[in-house]
Amino acid sequence: MKTMTAIAAIAAAFSFVAAPAFAQAHGDHARHAPAPAPAAGHGHAHADFDSGRFHVRVDGPEHPVGDVILIPGLSSSPEVWDGLTEQLKGRYRVHRIHVQGFAGAPAEDNAMGPVSAPVAEDIARYIAEKGLNKPAVIGHSMGGTIGMMLAARHPDSVGKLMVVDMVPFMGAMFGAPGATAESVTPTADQIYAAMANGPEDSYRQQAAASVTGMINTESLRAGPLEDAANSDRAVSAAAFRELIVTDLRPELGRITAPTTVLYVRFNDPRMTNDMVDGIYRASFANLPGATLTRIDDSAHFVMLDQPARFAAEVNAFLE
Repeated sequence: MKTMTAIAAIAAAFSFVAAPAFAQAHGDHARHAPAPAPAAGHGHAHADFDSGRFHVRVDGPEHPVGDVILIPGLSSSPEVWDGLTEQLKGRYRVHRIHVQGFAGAPAEDNAMGPVSAPVAEDIARYIAEKGLNKPAVIGHSMGGTIGMMLAARHPDSVGKLMVVDMVPFMGAMFGAPGATAESVTPTADQIYAAMANGPEDSYRQQAAASVTGMINTESLRAGPLEDAANSDRAVSAAAFRELIVTDLRPELGRITAPTTVLYVRFNDPRMTNDMVDGIYRASFANLPGATLTRIDDSAHFVMLDQPARFAAEVNAFLE
């Protein structure tokens, strides 16, 4: 099998799109109205931080052993980290990022242009303004891209980095062998146009089908499906385009934080474990110190399909 035929199999894991926003249920999280006290009904506090890119939920003890920043993926909400947060919040202060425009949050500054890169910059500012001492950063999918950007561009800000089921150049899935960010830009533009302007019914159907395919555990699909449905279509489209044209491979060498990459086998019967392992080794060749670990019997949302294994890997990573 040709390498690009193989790597194309992973594209479905990242190509889900969210339906247009039909509910803005998180209006209380607006940029200029931070709520440092715990919010009724879910117990966490909202960090007092002025950003139009994201807001932050904070859980943990008064005297934590350290700080952990959790970044969800495209059109996802902080709820995907609920199980892990329960595991960690007795010892660590957990900062769950909610990207504006995703899962019911108003688009604010993410309404136009790139999303991942400016979010990464604001997370660096958040770390500095909150005086966090080299927090551990864990990012899933698009959150993994943001984590890599943060660790490469602000290496002194990150203590440890975990990337969950994401490669540093997703554009390789959309082009011929040897694809570059420039060569896949026309394809990214076409995908953006279809996502942003295509028929709404088709968009919703694709979103639901894609999310369903990324979570094996049927009983846990409802939340991510709702998150996708409540995400701003324009923000999701722009964010996905940005992922396709972003090649972080040349920047990986700037990452000084110990890095762990968790990944799953692609949802393609033609793929063997050796093929998947080879793709990830090649993708992270510029970060030779990274620990690469495949999680079996899981789809893209590892934290939902394999919560016990995922928590064990995170605890080992943090220790």
